Amino acid sequence: MTPSFAVVGHPNKGKSSVVSTLARDDRVAVSMQSGTTVVAETFEIRVGESGYQLIDTPGFQRPRKVLAWLNQTNPDADKRSARVEAFLQDLQCQAQFKDEIELLRPIMAGAAILYVVDGSRPYSAEYEAEMEILRWTGQPSMALINPIENQDYVPSWQQALQQYFKVVRVFNAVTADIDHHIDLLEAFAHIHQPWSAALKLLVTEFNHEIARQRLQSCQLCAQLLEDMTQYQLSQKVASKSQAESLQLLLEQRYYQWMRQREKEAHLQLQAVFRHHQLACESTELSLPDDLFDTDKWYGWGLDRKQLATVAAMAGAAAGGALDMMVAGSSFMLGAIGGGVLGSSAAWFGANSLAASKIKGIPMGGYEARQGPISNRNFPYVLLGRLLFTYRALSHRNHAQRSTLQLGDIGVSQLLDLLSKSEKKDLHLALDKLSRQKSVTGLADILEPLFIATLAMTPQTSTEQSE
Repeated sequence: MTPSFAVVGHPNKGKSSVVSTLARDDRVAVSMQSGTTVVAETFEIRVGESGYQLIDTPGFQRPRKVLAWLNQTNPDADKRSARVEAFLQDLQCQAQFKDEIELLRPIMAGAAILYVVDGSRPYSAEYEAEMEILRWTGQPSMALINPIENQDYVPSWQQALQQYFKVVRVFNAVTADIDHHIDLLEAFAHIHQPWSAALKLLVTEFNHEIARQRLQSCQLCAQLLEDMTQYQLSQKVASKSQAESLQLLLEQRYYQWMRQREKEAHLQLQAVFRHHQLACESTELSLPDDLFDTDKWYGWGLDRKQLATVAAMAGAAAGGALDMMVAGSSFMLGAIGGGVLGSSAAWFGANSLAASKIKGIPMGGYEARQGPISNRNFPYVLLGRLLFTYRALSHRNHAQRSTLQLGDIGVSQLLDLLSKSEKKDLHLALDKLSRQKSVTGLADILEPLFIATLAMTPQTSTEQSE
């Protein structure tokens, strides 16, 4: 049996926000205008091989009159559910209490109750009629205190709600994360045994989904890095002067493509986390000169010392391959020499950017060429920007409607969270990319960095605050 939850309560208490949060999809409309939801709307939520239903309902409008109607026959406790059914079938009630009819119908069809109240507003006895009506249905229920503006009245709400509901949770619909979501499902698994197995499976699928989203993010990042480190534009012309005159045009087209490609990757990342309606603002990818100004190295990618270490590592790896080719007769001179040469090139060439080139080609023709960017720091810059987006989307609640301010994560600090072998694999892979060489299994090499990104504390991150 598929679990089904009806989100109910007073108008304008964040019911639709709760639905959007639990649906983990920002396409679910959220509005702070009272009476936004006028008919019950069902959302089918799929998580891997499992799923459940969420039902957004209208708010209670005249609960005291409805409760008075129910009490006319003064039914015993075992007859109260049948009395609610009679209320749904009564033609006069259907005309007079449209909102309550819409609200109660899915509950009497088998949906569990998620009763939402605003913890930033005082408790009053007017809510007791609502809670009493819900108790009459006999359906499993949970109360959620949604502190829309503050938590000033949460304690008094807890005291009142505990008299009507077995489980009461403080659940901020705009800030609650996946752990709060899973906590609700696990609590329901305890209070409603028929759904226990289905809800436990659902929790397992949520954890699998987190892993799938990380894998997809790594794959998107790997493709972005390969595309942007290898991209170049060229145009063959008849004379050197024509080639020179084309340089500015090619440069503009080149940078436009690069920025658009990065933007596409970030939009794809939003889709992975189902943030389809999210408005984002980000700093434009700086290309080329200001990106590699030595004053900006520490914030964007690696500093000089780190870059020299990467270059030495890459040179040593290349030299080591040479040693193996000559069966060791070089007495490891290849590894030593490669490391020294690589390190020196990175250190003394730190401010140069091999992006714009106009080269003559054989047989009397000329070629204007833009790219590829071969600076070793470039992949780290791209990585830091995408990791910021990944971290922000992973933690962002789907009920939030504020604009997301994107920035950069300090990759140099993030690397300290990796093991030596993970760090080495990453450095060698990104060095290959900077030299326009393909890397086998790049997504797997990047994954430890994505895991570390979510483990970062504010003190270990140089990311912008939202």
